Amino acid sequence: MINTKEIEIKDYDYELPSENIALHPLPQRDESRLLVYKDDKIQESAFKNISEFIPDDSILIFNDSKVVKARIIIENSKRQKIEIFCLEPILPSKDFQITFSAVKKCRWLCMIGNAKKWKEDVIIHNFVTKGKVIELRAKKSSPVNGVYEVDFEWNPIELSFSEVLTLVGHIPLPPYIKRADQRSDAERYQTVYANLEGSVAAPTAGLHFTNEVLEELKAKGVDEEFVTLHVGAGTFQPVKHEKIGDHDMHGEIFFVTKALIEKLLNNKEKKIIAAGTTSARTIESLYWLGLKLRENSSVKPENLKVSQWEAYENESSGKHNVKDALNALYEYMKFNELNSLQCETQIIIAPGYEFKIIEGLITNFHQPKSTLLLLIAAFTKGNWKKIYEYALRHNFRFLSYGDSSLLLNF
Repeated sequence: MINTKEIEIKDYDYELPSENIALHPLPQRDESRLLVYKDDKIQESAFKNISEFIPDDSILIFNDSKVVKARIIIENSKRQKIEIFCLEPILPSKDFQITFSAVKKCRWLCMIGNAKKWKEDVIIHNFVTKGKVIELRAKKSSPVNGVYEVDFEWNPIELSFSEVLTLVGHIPLPPYIKRADQRSDAERYQTVYANLEGSVAAPTAGLHFTNEVLEELKAKGVDEEFVTLHVGAGTFQPVKHEKIGDHDMHGEIFFVTKALIEKLLNNKEKKIIAAGTTSARTIESLYWLGLKLRENSSVKPENLKVSQWEAYENESSGKHNVKDALNALYEYMKFNELNSLQCETQIIIAPGYEFKIIEGLITNFHQPKSTLLLLIAAFTKGNWKKIYEYALRHNFRFLSYGDSSLLLNF
C-alpha cells in the first residue's frame, strides 16, 4: 500500500523540452490533438472527434469559472514597472462576486512583482477610457509569506472593481508562457462556457471545447453539468520539498448546486467524466464533504472544507459508499434550504488516492514535479510515464495552450 506522504517528488519528474511548450493557442480550438488512453492502450485523434470516445451514457462535468484580468501593471514615480497579481478578495467580502461588484474601494491578497521598487506609500495609476481619466490608487501592506494585502481605491467611484480590471488589467498567462499577453488571449485563455468570474488561471482542459463539439456531445445524449472552482495561482506552484508530505497544498473555493448532487445520486450507473483536474478535484471533494456531514450534520455551511490529507486519514471512508456520502450532502442542502453550496477544498490527489466518483478525465499535459501530474499519476494507476513519453515522442504540445488527453478508467 502506498504511503502518499512518503512519495518522493523526484519520481514525478521528466524532461520537458522548451519546444514542446505551447506559447500560443492553435488558430482553431478543437484542432488540437487528442491522446486517448484506455485499457493500457494509447491512440490519437483530433479533439474535434472527442465525442467518438465518450459513451452516450456519460455525465460530463465542466468548470465554468471565468478568468479575470488579475494582473495590474503600474509604474512608480521613477517609471519602473511593478506588477500586482490579485489572488483573492478580502474586503468588502471574501466572496469574489461581491468584491467584483464593489465600488469606490476594495482589498485583495496579492503577489507583487518588483516589490522592492514600491517605496511610495500610495502608487497612483491613471488611465483613459471613453475620453475619461480613471484614477486607480494602490497601497500595500507588509508581506506575509511572500504575499501582500493591497488596498485599491478609484475614481469615478461608480465603477465596479470588475470594470476597473477589465479596463486596466491583463490576462494572467502562466509563468512558463514567456511573452506579454495579447488582445487575443482575452478570448483564447477562456473557455467558451465561462460564466462566474474568479479564476486567475484558466481551467485549461476546457480551452479545446467549441460550441460545435458541445452540440455534438449533446446530440449523442451526453449529459453536461457544471461546477465552479476558482483556480488560484497555486496551481502553478511546483512541489519544492523532497517528499509530498511536506508540501502545503493551496486551497480553492468551489460551488456546486443541489441539482448536480441529485443527478449524481440518481445517475443510474452513468460514467462520470471530469473536464479538467479542477472539475475532478471538485467532484471528488463532494465525497469527503458528505462523510464530514455524516459525522456532524450541524457544521455551518461557511465552515465546510476538505483539508489536504483528509482523504488519506479519514478512517470512516471504508464504511460509507458514494451514495451514502452524496445523500448526506443532499439532505444537508435540503435542510438548510440551499440551492448551491460554497466550499473550500485543499485536497491533494496523488498516488495512493482511490477515486470515488470520476471514471474519466479530460486534461492537458502538465508540468514536471507538479501536483497536477501527481493527480494524473493517481488516476492512471502509475502509468503516467508511458503516456507522457508517448506524447513527447510524437511531438504533442504541452501545458496550458497545448494538446489534450482523454483518460478512461472503464
